[in-house]
Amino acid sequence: MKDTYTHKGMRNRLVATLKDKGIADSRVLEAFNEVPRHLFMDSGFIDHAYVDKAFPIGANQTISQPYTVARQTELLKVSAGDTVLEIGTGSGYQCAILLAMGVQVYSIERQNELFKKAQRFLPRLGYRPKKLVFGDGYKGLPDDAPFDGIIVTAGAPHVPKDLLAQLKIGARLVIPVGEGVQIMTVFTRTDATSFEKEEFGEYRFVPMLEDKN
Repeated sequence: MKDTYTHKGMRNRLVATLKDKGIADSRVLEAFNEVPRHLFMDSGFIDHAYVDKAFPIGANQTISQPYTVARQTELLKVSAGDTVLEIGTGSGYQCAILLAMGVQVYSIERQNELFKKAQRFLPRLGYRPKKLVFGDGYKGLPDDAPFDGIIVTAGAPHVPKDLLAQLKIGARLVIPVGEGVQIMTVFTRTDATSFEKEEFGEYRFVPMLEDKN
């Protein structure tokens, strides 16, 4: 697993692209400059690793395009030391970006193949989430709640009430809501029972899977 000067130069160009597309949070941009995205992708896609596009990662899932990862991370508005629950570990790239920002990450993956791969792979690169769980993201992690932020990396047909309940007051849930096409939605908990809702345009994600047993 090599990270060469060529790869670092490609990351510099990716960060410039993200700036041009409106990503302004310097901490997010620094994390993108640090995390070697090419190592999270199949070797057949290495040449495309720093192009602003999504690519397959197995189990009918994708690694989201860098702009989408950056935008969701920016919308979380978290700081170093904060606790974040990630729904959909996938390749582990979003998790690594948050860890590079000093965030304590708890992550849930529904696909066992991807869960096992991330469980092995992330520590090899030096990225160590607080907890990596194989399970149902709709339920969150109530035993570890409340969180300073929750990020959902799959399209949710509805907003899980369990996730809203696991936010600290002032914390944000960033979630793409809808079927087919999703609206990037942010819920901010304002008190024990109330939330503010904001919407940030259309996106396309793989569907968020629910265990209905």
